[in-house]
Amino acid sequence: MEEEIKAIASEAPADGHKAGFVNIVGNPNVGKSTLMNDLVGERISIITSKAQTTRHRIMGIVNTPAYQIVYSDTPGVLKPKYRLQESMLEFSEGALTDADILLYVTDTVEDPEKNKDFLDRVAKEKIPVLLVINKIDLCKSQGELEALVDAWKKRLPAAEIFPTSATEHFNVDNLKARIVEFLPVAPPYFGKDALTDKPARFFVTEIIREKLLLQYDKEIPYSTEVLVEKFDEKDNSIHIMAVIYVERDSQKGIIIGKRGEKIKKVGTEARHDIEKFFDKKVFLELYVKVEKDWRNRENKLRAFGYIE
Repeated sequence: MEEEIKAIASEAPADGHKAGFVNIVGNPNVGKSTLMNDLVGERISIITSKAQTTRHRIMGIVNTPAYQIVYSDTPGVLKPKYRLQESMLEFSEGALTDADILLYVTDTVEDPEKNKDFLDRVAKEKIPVLLVINKIDLCKSQGELEALVDAWKKRLPAAEIFPTSATEHFNVDNLKARIVEFLPVAPPYFGKDALTDKPARFFVTEIIREKLLLQYDKEIPYSTEVLVEKFDEKDNSIHIMAVIYVERDSQKGIIIGKRGEKIKKVGTEARHDIEKFFDKKVFLELYVKVEKDWRNRENKLRAFGYIE
């Protein structure tokens, strides 16, 4: 995607304007989405305490008169168990091929050798690699942090290391300043008023998915997908009709809950966040349908936007 956009805007501006693609990669649950939201200054990616939250590659765009940064949040790197996860891994691997700057995010408890093959590819990158050690507020001592930094210096010797806490906004401004320094001279790839490359409907589905992740346990939220079938926007309100897809009849009953109480709670919490996101009154209707084994069916994955 980035290569096509760059071809359109190939002529460098005379005023020295900078623009570039900063791709965020790493293992699940290390805080990539939290970091991106902090860097962008908007709530673009889902944030929950559960792993495998981000399923798509999501762009967040930062604009100033002097530069444009196009951040990409990617799914956590994992060994695929079904076709959906294969598509998620393809999003992450694709981020290694078209970035101007790569942010590899880890945290204070992760094994540096986790997903070694992917990390080996990061080590061979010729573009600037910034290694973000997130969640340092959880370190028990300065010595513990220093040992962690030394271990990562050996693992990715060419990378610049930034210990951070995205939730506390610690060292994030320094990280962003270094990103700006590395940006190539180029015209903007998107309009200067753009916040993301995703349509409004996409963020509705992400907000609803977040509530499913928060409200249900075990495999249930990972077996769900959300599709917006109606998005009728007026000056002061939006009428949304969305379908929650599950893989089995038993999951449908769990999602709905006794007397519809669970689905009602999901709808209420999602509606509140959607209203904040769009700053409009929202009327939200939720339905649940069974689509057997959708995570392994290529036609369904294409319909849900995981395969182009």
